[in-house]
Amino acid sequence: MDKLAVLKQYFGHDAFRPGQETLVDAALSGRDVLGIMPTGGGKSLCYQVPAMLLPGVTLVISPLISLMKDQVAALRSAGVPAAFLNSSQDLEEARQVWGAVRRDRVRLLYVAPERLENARFLELMASREIRMVAVDEAHCISQWGQDFRPSYLKIADFVASLPRRPVVAAFTATATARVQEDIALRLDLRDPVRVVTGFDRPNLFFDVRRPGRRKAAALLSLLAERRDRSGIVYCATRSAVERVCEELEAQGFSVTRYHAGLSEEERRENQDDFQFDRKQIMVATNAFGMGIDKSNVSFVIHYNMPKNLESYYQEAGRAGRDGEAADCILLYGPGDVATARVLLSRGDEGPDPQGMERLEAMVDYCKTDECLRGRILSYFGQPHPDRCGSCGNCQGLFSAADITVPAQMILSCVKRVRDKLGYYVGASLIVQVLRGSGSRRVRALGLDELSTYGLMREVPREQLAAYLDCLEAKGYLCTEAEHSTLRPGPGAGGVLFRGERVSMTSRVERQTAPPVRKQRDVPVATDEGLLSALKAERTRLARQEGVPPYIIFSNAALADMAAKEPRTMEEFLEVSGVGRVKAQRYGETFLAVVAAWAASAE
Repeated sequence: MDKLAVLKQYFGHDAFRPGQETLVDAALSGRDVLGIMPTGGGKSLCYQVPAMLLPGVTLVISPLISLMKDQVAALRSAGVPAAFLNSSQDLEEARQVWGAVRRDRVRLLYVAPERLENARFLELMASREIRMVAVDEAHCISQWGQDFRPSYLKIADFVASLPRRPVVAAFTATATARVQEDIALRLDLRDPVRVVTGFDRPNLFFDVRRPGRRKAAALLSLLAERRDRSGIVYCATRSAVERVCEELEAQGFSVTRYHAGLSEEERRENQDDFQFDRKQIMVATNAFGMGIDKSNVSFVIHYNMPKNLESYYQEAGRAGRDGEAADCILLYGPGDVATARVLLSRGDEGPDPQGMERLEAMVDYCKTDECLRGRILSYFGQPHPDRCGSCGNCQGLFSAADITVPAQMILSCVKRVRDKLGYYVGASLIVQVLRGSGSRRVRALGLDELSTYGLMREVPREQLAAYLDCLEAKGYLCTEAEHSTLRPGPGAGGVLFRGERVSMTSRVERQTAPPVRKQRDVPVATDEGLLSALKAERTRLARQEGVPPYIIFSNAALADMAAKEPRTMEEFLEVSGVGRVKAQRYGETFLAVVAAWAASAE
């Protein structure tokens, strides 16, 4: 059997996607590989196909044990002999896996990196033929990544301890050039074949909204528009997760929660409810989602701003894994920035300058009126058009206003407060002075005596915050990261003393055009009635077998099925995502659904 036969028989695809074949060929020829491919781009196939062709066992190192069960279930459903070892198994289950590995009945074995510190496991691996070690979510090993995991540092030592060095294959969806080099160094990759297929996810629609103090109302409105769709709402803190989840439950949404403060049992139960579509919305901290394989997540809403663009793109990228159009919306508020700065400045090892640098890129993304997709791609070093035409900023209508006078008032206030106190202060105090709040702190510092006190009393707080954002984005103001204080930027003097003009661009209207759908070799279903019937049958089978629906077939596979309307088993095998094992297992059932729909339509 060759690579194309494996691809078709087990995974139901006729051809590889861009980048996949290069990585597969490299692994089969004994070369280390580093694959940087977007979520939904097919990273897993790059080690699963070689695993079926190489002798011995392929060891897959994955960061979250909670997801291994679903990953292995999906492989077994396709006829691939896969297994996992983790702490969620009881003694008998673990014994069965150990026995299967010893009898060479497992081609893919999934473990967490912490398993590599187990002496008994190391002894077992030394006795088997390990031909490939695949490292999933490889950015976890990087000190420059957003989720450094010390246990990943054991991987290189583990590989070196084996009687024969296997191919080492590393994969991730988001890694800057710096992170890629760190991955290669820390995994001791030897002259790896590196493939970066790009970071763009054309099926994702990116948007940033600034609801001010009305975040809760904005979230409810967004979810009301998506009431029949599955999605994730990310919050920065556990308390925010609890608060948002309670509010959504009170409004009648099908919702559950996930954060590190819950018991392991409740986290597992809530994750299963979401995975099995018993709950439509997951409200969670960033503890949820790495490596999640749920294909029908159609939106990700960030209630708070993440600390960096790597984290944001990883989390937002959990939407639209099946290639269908999906929304990634961030609700931005200035308070998010202050919270992130405090957390970064109080890290276990003191201030994190690199973290502060990445935070500024995240803030720039939230404040820009330029193409949002372009900002993300620029961050990861990928060329792109000036406008993508399918993000909130590109589809919005903008107006430009001259804000030179407000800018002069704000910059003058920053300077006069500095002259009065001998040091710079934060944005909150500047706003209080400008609006003449008369707060105890303002009076105690004597700032109510300044000529700029109350100068912008009639300006709404949210409008004043927008002015500050604009001045900071244009470089007239800058924030000193460690203490979150405002100071004049390089261009401030030109505005204050030379009369240079300042304009602010605001989005005033949003077009309702749908996001651009990614073009793949999977046609869009032409009949929603048939697609609905196929999904209903998938749900029935999933409940019967006790697995998430996407393990039966993905949304993309059902869409192709509805478009092709197969009537025979041969035609059924032509559906993208249908391999021989799944055809034998489910073919007659789904063919009957197509036949019944066709009869009713006549």
